Amino acid sequence: MTAQYLALFAKAYILGFVIAMPVGPITALILRRTITGGLPVGVATGLGAAVADALYGGCAAFGLSAVTTFLEGEARLLGLIGGAILLWLGIRGFVSAGRRGGDAGVPPVPAGDGREIGGVAPAFVSSVALTLTNPLTILSYAAAFAGIGLAAAGSVGAATATTLGLGLGSATWQLVIVAAAGGARRWLKGRVLATVDRLSGVVLVGFGMVALVRAAYG
Repeated sequence: MTAQYLALFAKAYILGFVIAMPVGPITALILRRTITGGLPVGVATGLGAAVADALYGGCAAFGLSAVTTFLEGEARLLGLIGGAILLWLGIRGFVSAGRRGGDAGVPPVPAGDGREIGGVAPAFVSSVALTLTNPLTILSYAAAFAGIGLAAAGSVGAATATTLGLGLGSATWQLVIVAAAGGARRWLKGRVLATVDRLSGVVLVGFGMVALVRAAYG
């Protein structure tokens, strides 16, 4: 890789890291899954989001205008799908929290068994799908490219270096969240864990409702 490609990679890495930082539904999902499902499930969720970011960033880096146009045209539908998924995840998590807390007459479900999520692979796939329902990501990358000089990359090698940088930058931030949640998980037991689970479910429901309203009336 030439010095030019390394410079593009470094810029894209920082950009991917920064764009992934704002707190949103994916952040809430990573936190919840890490705390209640364990580190492997949290890592899978975070990497799924990073892969989706890399896909959208790649579309912008390679100048795939047809994809961008399609996503802009289907933004409402994608928003409705994403909102519905968030609602489902939040409600499901809230209901499962009662079992995890050991409510009367119901055997508690140990935290970290991954039963609710279905394992590492479903966590990864669902995270990719949920992140892809936000077409604003590709528009954010396209605007940022123009602002920091990445739009003029102009070759397959440069676009590839940019895409890799974006994906790895996003992955780094997602794994920071996983590490923080994993550290907190050691101190959360029993009913405290169930309470955190319920709260995270409510947060996901809130994000889902906001996404649905924006898609329907935005």
